[in-house]
Amino acid sequence: MHFAHPSRFSFSLAGSSVHGAEFGHLPDNITVLEGDSVILRCRIDEEVTHKAWLNRSNILFTGTDKWSLDKRVTLVNSNNSDFSIHISKVQVTDEGPYTCTFQAYNKPRITHVYLIVQVPARIVNISKDVSVNEGENVNLFCLAVGRPEPTVTWKDQKYGLVSDGEFLDITEIKRQQGEDYECITNNGVAPPDKRKVKVTVNYPPMITDVKNMPAQLGKTAILRCEAMAVPTASFEWYRDDHRPVENDNTLRIKNEKTRSLLLFTNVTDKHFGNYTCFASNRLGASNASMLLFRKLSHTHGVRMCALPFPRSGTVSACLYYLLSCSLTLSPSISRL
Repeated sequence: MHFAHPSRFSFSLAGSSVHGAEFGHLPDNITVLEGDSVILRCRIDEEVTHKAWLNRSNILFTGTDKWSLDKRVTLVNSNNSDFSIHISKVQVTDEGPYTCTFQAYNKPRITHVYLIVQVPARIVNISKDVSVNEGENVNLFCLAVGRPEPTVTWKDQKYGLVSDGEFLDITEIKRQQGEDYECITNNGVAPPDKRKVKVTVNYPPMITDVKNMPAQLGKTAILRCEAMAVPTASFEWYRDDHRPVENDNTLRIKNEKTRSLLLFTNVTDKHFGNYTCFASNRLGASNASMLLFRKLSHTHGVRMCALPFPRSGTVSACLYYLLSCSLTLSPSISRL
């Protein structure tokens, strides 16, 4: 088949010109987002007798006659200088080669364009929140789609990048690794899509804050017992003779999320002694003991007289000072 030199023509997208290739050359590419609209323009400046639009081997239009059954494809212009089609709500299936062909002075002209449909990266399936015991293995997945093919990465809040790829495997997980893990997928078409998976690591209680405390008769005092645990620990208190500690008018137990407090509102002799804190959850238990012991305070009066000043020759004043001396005694000494 013999072709003369082509007429001047071009394809354009949304008004910006994209030059078409001559017959036999590589087609130009036009890129559009899924769901957007696109105009494929075929501009000519010669007397045209026949013209047509094709998608692959399917005829869309011959002149003003529409062959396509797709309502989204319409003819924008059809005259001696412009033969353009409009595709609304572009779908992935619209991707592929399009051809504008026409005859001018009984000589065929043809050009090609390749429509590329991009789809923003999107997470379509991801692991649900998971609860495991310390030492177990954790396997998370995050599946994403998009055009072009998106990348998938996993990140945590403490260390940043954890792993590339759809799968995140944690072997013998530690309690410090219990947190939110974020899956991020991106293909450069739109802002990244992000979703989180909460990983809860369960472990038995570990008591971390135990101190012996001094107390004065008639005063207030506090014994503290703090325990880290998942699930949260339950607390119980026992006396040195293994009796459970119960609330009364001088003693109150206050349990908080991670600790338990023994609040003594009016310390008496019966309160001094050894107390054991017992923390437990479904995975185990821990206990620790502490002392509430007596703190004695004594005040002594000391009479002190000032020496005579060199020029006065007499004692001008006598000062009386109160000196406070606090003695902290262990329980055995306080009973003496």
